Amino acid sequence: MTVATTPDLSLEALWMPFTANKAFKHEPRLLVSAEGMHYTDALGRRILDGTAGLWCVNAGHARAPIVQAIRDAALRLDFAPSFQMGHPSSFQLAARLAELLPGDLDHVFFTNSGSEAVDTALKIALAHFQARGEPRRARFVGRQRGYHGVGFGGISVGGIESNRKAFTAQLLPLVDHLPHTHDLAHNAFTRGLPAWGAHLADDLERIVAERGGDTIAAVIVEPVAGSTGVLLPPQGYLARLRALCDQHGILLIFDEVITGFGRLGGGFAAQVFDVQPDMITFAKGVTNGAVPMGGVAVRHGIYESVVGRAGAGVEFFHGYTYSGHPLAAAAGLATLDLYRHDGLFERAADLAGYWEQAVHSLRGLPHVIDLRNTGLIGAIELEPRAGAPGARGYELFVDCFKRGALVRVTGDTIALSPPLIIERSQIDELFDVLRAGLTALA
Repeated sequence: MTVATTPDLSLEALWMPFTANKAFKHEPRLLVSAEGMHYTDALGRRILDGTAGLWCVNAGHARAPIVQAIRDAALRLDFAPSFQMGHPSSFQLAARLAELLPGDLDHVFFTNSGSEAVDTALKIALAHFQARGEPRRARFVGRQRGYHGVGFGGISVGGIESNRKAFTAQLLPLVDHLPHTHDLAHNAFTRGLPAWGAHLADDLERIVAERGGDTIAAVIVEPVAGSTGVLLPPQGYLARLRALCDQHGILLIFDEVITGFGRLGGGFAAQVFDVQPDMITFAKGVTNGAVPMGGVAVRHGIYESVVGRAGAGVEFFHGYTYSGHPLAAAAGLATLDLYRHDGLFERAADLAGYWEQAVHSLRGLPHVIDLRNTGLIGAIELEPRAGAPGARGYELFVDCFKRGALVRVTGDTIALSPPLIIERSQIDELFDVLRAGLTALA
């Protein structure tokens, strides 16, 4: 099937992100509208959304309350400066988020994306220890295969080598990495969190021994690593990491850009896994993807160390022109209302068992070497084609689109994260498409 462009549309001027530009422009896949669980492409075909856009449209597409809130905000206040000025909705949204966040994460710094949120969190960690008289704590610990956005801070603590290799000359210098938690020999085809691997958190002790615990400011991890292909935390792993950070006075940052806002069947992964971090970075689901927004939530003591103890004047020399933008704040407030009104976090928890069965129904199909799930996240890992890693995954991604379903490809792994409004019949439909695509690949 040929995927057409809209009439008289030139594709050449746009340099597309994270895309094989030449291949895409040879056979483009263009989406022209969306509603509920579906996109419509340029040929007028309905495409079932198996990825919530890009992990972000948790409440489904074009929800009327969010659309109306954005429209009303644009008519009332199109922009307000965030430096030495403010507007009510950004304060309202911060207060609403503080109610939703776990523990004493009661202050929020707004950004425009997950990438900006990560760089902001790293700077907050440094500012916190400077304010406490511990300037030696300037080192960060990330994790192999971690994704923390595309700023220089994010790719430094991140561990996806393809995102780093062109920029290694200018990465942050004081960064170490924990091993990732993915091990097919022990955990292939696990349902939910794997039982093996909590001990991998103990590698932090090695880094402490080599670098000195009093030189490390923060450890940053994704509770569930998403962009690298859905790597799940082993049972007890995050709690062990929390205990080690406490032992050595190190801040623990959860990057919840993907796992936040219902994806795992609760507000945040920190609550689902019952582990309290010192900071949470978020984005995507906070506005249902309708307007770009991100942020960093910090524990009360961190805010007090940076702001409360400071003298007169600006306490933290950092920010963005569009921090807490009026349209984004309006979208965020409407989105939180919708999550609550529709009970979407609880709905995700209720669907998780049915989703797990659907994911693991693909076991035994050609080239499937692992299946993974937690909450409403799933992954299908394929055996790489000899001499062409990533080719088989990409072919399945394209095949699924031609069959009417949008999935996410990363290497030879297909990642799934549908809107939380998905029906059981639509889960069946999505996996029927995947089953047909996998069979065709054989």
